Amino acid sequence: MPDPMPTDPATTDPVTTGAAAAEPAPSPAGPVIILVQPQLAENIGMTARAMANFGLSELRLVAPKNGWPKKGVREAASGATHILDGAVVYDTLGEAIADLHYVLATTARERGQMKRVFAPDEAMRDVAGRAGQRVGILFGRERSGLDNDEVSRADAIVTFPVDARFSSLNLAQGVLLMSYEWRRAAGLSVLPFTGEMLSPPATREAMASLFTTLEDSLAVAGFYPPEKRDIIARNMRDMLHRMAMTEQDVRTMRGALRALTARGPRAVK
Repeated sequence: MPDPMPTDPATTDPVTTGAAAAEPAPSPAGPVIILVQPQLAENIGMTARAMANFGLSELRLVAPKNGWPKKGVREAASGATHILDGAVVYDTLGEAIADLHYVLATTARERGQMKRVFAPDEAMRDVAGRAGQRVGILFGRERSGLDNDEVSRADAIVTFPVDARFSSLNLAQGVLLMSYEWRRAAGLSVLPFTGEMLSPPATREAMASLFTTLEDSLAVAGFYPPEKRDIIARNMRDMLHRMAMTEQDVRTMRGALRALTARGPRAVK
């Protein structure tokens, strides 16, 4: 996906090369992310971060520009350095995908190739159903993406339903979208917390007690016009019922009313 930015110089962190990887890595929990000739340290680091966010673990780099690793890559990963430490570098795309059974190519452009084209969600549903198969997802260069020969190596294409007026995605953004959809398709997208009520719903007795306290407090404060008290009281009861109050809500409201009435009625200016 295009993302024009200046290059970063290389540094001298340890790295595993494709030739040195004598033993194949254990089958990962999800698809392999393959970056073809990535250029920027920030993008590679943020790719690792996106992968870690959604439980992907295997990163492959094909002929990274200006060498590997790069200055600033670990900082950009924001703690996802285990993915960078396990990254494998390959000289060619053919070597990077040789052990895979199914490969997807991401692209923002129509390539005129007779391949199935998926959106990220349907692509990852298909991947999730490929039990026992090794799957890779190809991402191209920041400036120009994958070339046609590289796309031709894939079994299918994935493209994103972006606004046609601005279709360019940052490399790590593309990885983030695919990683997110894979986690959903794999049935692992459990929210870390929920918004369920920690207090049970208020009983009708508790609500009736609150209405009495509220209406008595408002009467003492002179809130009601004499001829409209019943109508206003019913409207306020309806309003409180619509709030679906919990027992804690009722206790809090009654406590607030007691605090106000303890100070006595005050003149309204």
